[in-house]
Amino acid sequence: MFEIVQAGGILMMPIILCSVLAIAIIIERFWTLKPSRIAPRNMLPDVWAKIKQNQLNANELRELRNSSALGQILAAGLLSAKSGRTIMVESIEQAAGHVIHDMSRYLNLLGTIAQITPLLGLLGTVLGMIRVFTEIMAQGTGNANVLAGGISEALITTAAGLTVAIPTLLFYRFFQRRIDTLVVELERESIKLVDALHSSRTVDYKDANENENNEKNSNEAI
Repeated sequence: MFEIVQAGGILMMPIILCSVLAIAIIIERFWTLKPSRIAPRNMLPDVWAKIKQNQLNANELRELRNSSALGQILAAGLLSAKSGRTIMVESIEQAAGHVIHDMSRYLNLLGTIAQITPLLGLLGTVLGMIRVFTEIMAQGTGNANVLAGGISEALITTAAGLTVAIPTLLFYRFFQRRIDTLVVELERESIKLVDALHSSRTVDYKDANENENNEKNSNEAI
């Protein structure tokens, strides 16, 4: 392995650094973007039950805000609920903007890594080919083995760059899709809270349990 890295030249080092950074971001985002951490099940029914029982005090709101991304959004809406539906919706949208920004953290860097590693590999190959042709000018083309070895070494960086870029791009798209799905879920739960406080609609455990049972039945059917 060390021989391959050494043969690839100096540009193998930034490619390796990019791969390490990409792995770290992927692991961190997998943990951070777990659906159970962003939008825990039954959070909205629990909050609604506390509202109906007048148990949602300042400490409860603080714990709700610090519990998850959904809790942060719901807490922002509850703090401005008495100001009317419009103000409540604006507060929720503002909190949701911060939440979405946090969920998208490091993804731009991950996308950048997916874009620049093939270019670093190509640059390494071009520099390697320049060295090969320099040797040809100096020594001629009498030794085919030397030339073939030089060309293969020049292509190592391109292979390394693509090896890093392809999975990185896949994970980048995967996390983008997961964020889009989570945003839809957060929006749905927020709308439920707004409707429950400013209309005749209510939120209860029965609805949540039915949804969970439906999901289980759908998974079993699949």
